[in-house]
Amino acid sequence: MILVDVDSASLARVRLTPSPAYELIGWLMLAAQGRRHPVFGDPGPAARTALRDPRTALVAAVLPQAGRGYIPDLLTPQPPAGRRSRLLEAQLDAVAATPSGVVAQQLEWCAAERELPGEARAAVRAGTFATRVAEGMRAFWRATLADGWSALHGTLDADIRARSHRLAEYGVGDVLASLHGDLRWAGGRLEVRKPYRERLALRDDELVLAPSALRWPALSVQICAPGNAVLCYPADGVGADGVGAGAPAAGAAAGHRRRRAVSALLGTTRGVLLCDLGEARSTGDLSTRHGLAPATVSHHLGVLLRAGLVHRTRDGRVVRYQRSARGDVLVGD
Repeated sequence: MILVDVDSASLARVRLTPSPAYELIGWLMLAAQGRRHPVFGDPGPAARTALRDPRTALVAAVLPQAGRGYIPDLLTPQPPAGRRSRLLEAQLDAVAATPSGVVAQQLEWCAAERELPGEARAAVRAGTFATRVAEGMRAFWRATLADGWSALHGTLDADIRARSHRLAEYGVGDVLASLHGDLRWAGGRLEVRKPYRERLALRDDELVLAPSALRWPALSVQICAPGNAVLCYPADGVGADGVGAGAPAAGAAAGHRRRRAVSALLGTTRGVLLCDLGEARSTGDLSTRHGLAPATVSHHLGVLLRAGLVHRTRDGRVVRYQRSARGDVLVGD
């Protein structure tokens, strides 16, 4: 569990904005790992070709290998206020300007989880890591996401407009509590369900809430680095109309609308897991496919099992889950 104490000054500085850099990193990570997005599918040959650029490959080299783990905060800087027309450029400028000491610290945090290639360590020692990864991110964006950004941006903006209305009617606490099933707001504290324990605090810090499509349905908590507090949450409406980069074919739109309806009933994470259980899958399979912690997957599978929407079978040490007949009826298969 991550516990984040939030003072009144920080609550007064909560704002909603897209984070192009976060979308970029999400898409790049899928391409580098050979994984598919649950809605948008395969990142495609353009993304894989873009990874051949040594600068872009350097970005991929420091990302988690299985969709879970620490993503260096320097790659996803807080989107600045009042600069919606050039958010990505402002974020890439911030990446390039990251102090060498901050770069070294965050790469050490990565190294505590996984082995880093010698090229990354050499770039840190030479003081070129920040500028090189900023250039690599820019090149990847131009090759993969630039042309489709307006449609994707429209989906993120629709989420922001809906939550802004909710903020006006019910207040910031209600908005925070609505972002994700693994996040709870109570008594001036954010509680995020994670398989480890960490205690943090925001004291007169700006807190950015950024909807995400390309990391959907994951929740990302970025609060460790001073002045860079961001909660990236799954945007509503993703998959409803097949919009955005790598959008699914029009013929699949009805299936994605049905998936969204199931998520509305069960919650985003349980909905997407249930829709993915047309065939038997283990907790580990689901964790990898959807970028979720195994403990999170186990929790939601337990809820679905108790509701009779899935059943489980054991093969030796491996337990697999699959939709039950009742679950098929709910999903529409």
